[in-house]
Amino acid sequence: MKLTDIHHIAIITSDYERTKHFYVDLLGFEIIRENYRTNKQDTKLDLRLGNAELEIFCVQNPPKRVTDPEACGLRHLAFAVENIEEIVAELNGLGIPTEPIRRDDYTGKKMTFFRDPDGLPLELHE
Repeated sequence: MKLTDIHHIAIITSDYERTKHFYVDLLGFEIIRENYRTNKQDTKLDLRLGNAELEIFCVQNPPKRVTDPEACGLRHLAFAVENIEEIVAELNGLGIPTEPIRRDDYTGKKMTFFRDPDGLPLELHE
């Protein structure tokens, strides 16, 4: 078997407009397509950042995350950045709080976390 790349990552959110604003307007993802799926009664938003796609399913009243973030399943999404201090300043300027910048114990690279509107942990990694 030869897997060639990660095609997409899928997340579930609770508020379509708030999520779309966060990922598109604030973080700069590109919209690929938006569809309301009547058979599932949800809205599906496909986004692109670099070569990866983020598939967002917005449903009414999804269950909350079991723990923060140590439940089995997706732990967090990580984004590569060239200058973490610059991106942290931009996020904070947009009203998005971030954790203090620290160094990865194994790589020595700078990293920090912030959250999307539903509390999903997002990481910046230099």
